[in-house]
Amino acid sequence: MSPDPIPSLAPDEFAPETAYLNTASMGLPPARTRAVLAEDLAEWAAGRANPVRYDIPVGTSRACFARLVGARPEQVAIGSQVSSLVGLIAAALPAGAEVLLGQGDFTSLTQPFHGRGDLKVRTVPLEELAASVGPATALVAVSAVQSADGRVADIAALRAATTAHGARLLVDGTQAVGWLPIRADQVDYLVCGAYKWLLAPRGTAFLVVSPEAAANLRPIAAGWYAGEDPWAECYDTVRLATSARRFDVAPAWHAFAGTAPSLALIEELTPARIGAHNLALAERFRAGLAGLGHRPVPGESAIVSTPGLGTAAAELARAGVVMSNRAGNLRAAFHLYTTSADVDRALDVLSGLPSPAAEG
Repeated sequence: MSPDPIPSLAPDEFAPETAYLNTASMGLPPARTRAVLAEDLAEWAAGRANPVRYDIPVGTSRACFARLVGARPEQVAIGSQVSSLVGLIAAALPAGAEVLLGQGDFTSLTQPFHGRGDLKVRTVPLEELAASVGPATALVAVSAVQSADGRVADIAALRAATTAHGARLLVDGTQAVGWLPIRADQVDYLVCGAYKWLLAPRGTAFLVVSPEAAANLRPIAAGWYAGEDPWAECYDTVRLATSARRFDVAPAWHAFAGTAPSLALIEELTPARIGAHNLALAERFRAGLAGLGHRPVPGESAIVSTPGLGTAAAELARAGVVMSNRAGNLRAAFHLYTTSADVDRALDVLSGLPSPAAEG
């Protein structure tokens, strides 16, 4: 474990009162986001809020997210949560279509396909996903980074496999976009909830659709905001937008007010720089865990999970170190506000707990 200190990438934006290692559950808001939300709440309470003006942070957020993943704004639809955006894709599949999923993936991605009831859903271990794509596969759906244990999917191998067999590829970037560089042109569909690594309030999500894949989707949840001119056509029916905005749902106004400044910070720091910071901290933690006799899930990821140690999350919380218990794993997540002092504090608390050998 390197003794060199690793500071926060944005010390003026964050001042957590804990060693916060739980971004995989919920990101922390930057100071700029807190200021915007406070002003927005004051305007609302004073009766000066104007609904039309919320189009500005919505548009800013859409454009910024597009830049982060190498897409064009007209390819990006907005939503409130991942599962409803995935539902658009699930609804477009013909009855009997084969959908290939990774074992243990998060249900916001998987349940819309299981819920159809008339699809052939096949689940295989993550490391076998690319090799399992076949001529009958219509769609592969996978998280870029696994929620439970931080494993990173091989998107390039999946893209090659789906291309070879004429299948579509859907990637959930919720646990990745913001620290792991992902390009939308690697996939057919990219969905992402913004309240984790993108540091936004809960209630904003994005769907990026390739032009070819967009032709297969039906805007089944379209309302007034999916129109070409939403504020001019609010009644009877609307002319749907010709861009991916036709898949929009009406935005959660206050959430998008806070999303725009948070995304701006991620763009300023860049996912590449944030990722290097996060991985350095994760490696420091892995080395420390090994020194304590623990065996975290191997790999290079900003999420480090240690099987069988999940119950330690409660003891860590009492000591001011915030992690989570996921599928029996102790899950730590390192982001731009995490420091080496946070890592060392967590390891110090864990060193006082019984070792796996002693527990056995």
